[in-house]
Amino acid sequence: MTTAASPLNFTGPAVSADAFKRAVSAPYVFTAFTSVSESNLYVYTSNDGTNFTLLKGPAYTPPSGLIRDPSLILHTEQVCFSGGKYYICYTTDWTGTNFAIASSTNLQNWTLLTTISTSQSFKPTNTWAPEFFKDPRTGQLNIIVSLSTGSYGPFLPYAYTALDSSLTRWSGPVVLSGISNAGLGYIDSFPVFLNNEYHLFTKAESNGKKTIEHAVASSLTGPYQFVQTGNFAGWGQAEGPCITVLPNGKFRLYADGFNSGKYIYSDSSDLYTWSAFQTVPGLSGFIRHGTILKQ
Repeated sequence: MTTAASPLNFTGPAVSADAFKRAVSAPYVFTAFTSVSESNLYVYTSNDGTNFTLLKGPAYTPPSGLIRDPSLILHTEQVCFSGGKYYICYTTDWTGTNFAIASSTNLQNWTLLTTISTSQSFKPTNTWAPEFFKDPRTGQLNIIVSLSTGSYGPFLPYAYTALDSSLTRWSGPVVLSGISNAGLGYIDSFPVFLNNEYHLFTKAESNGKKTIEHAVASSLTGPYQFVQTGNFAGWGQAEGPCITVLPNGKFRLYADGFNSGKYIYSDSSDLYTWSAFQTVPGLSGFIRHGTILKQ
């Protein structure tokens, strides 16, 4: 449930390797749903961000609904540094007015933490693809979620902000301004902070597009301006982008091929110029929209 109280400014890290012992030593953790089940979470680990090994799957089946688009963070409650946990936020159904958060201490056993309503300022028909984002500038922990004002569109990205470190109370929604809702709008929005700018990689959902586009802004909630549109990086039709940092310092974008059956990745040094995409070895065609966390 959300409230209109003022957001809390976090003073400590939402992802902290020294605040508590990590459940696994691998530097990368990948949470996803799969092509065979929208209701089961699969968890993978990797040493290089390319080759992934199954840690557990299925690792979690929610009490009800789906577990599409699971976004992962490693978070420490400020009141108890020893109580750090992994958290996922995820899509609970194709239609509806909520998303959910579950937690785990070991990545293998998960418990539903809370369900967040998205029907405060309007009642969306679809609540899709919640994505955790810790804002380096403000210290606040946010969730960016795609909400539709009609049936399966048009979509716009909205920000919810944690009101305390328990992650059970959230303010919002606040629209990310500058993103057009023409046609079917934009879904699957993933923010990255670089060089004092917010870069948003988001899928143009309209028929005939289905491509990941790139917008920038000076604040998380905008106004955004698109700097790269269409099939600018050669990824083709794709959705569910997430970005992490490789051991060599480059950025890596992963995405779920739209109707291609491929899970792809592409690398960049500046978020503008990207390498030709490759498929994730061993998992392409099985894993679907998820998030890779660098611990």
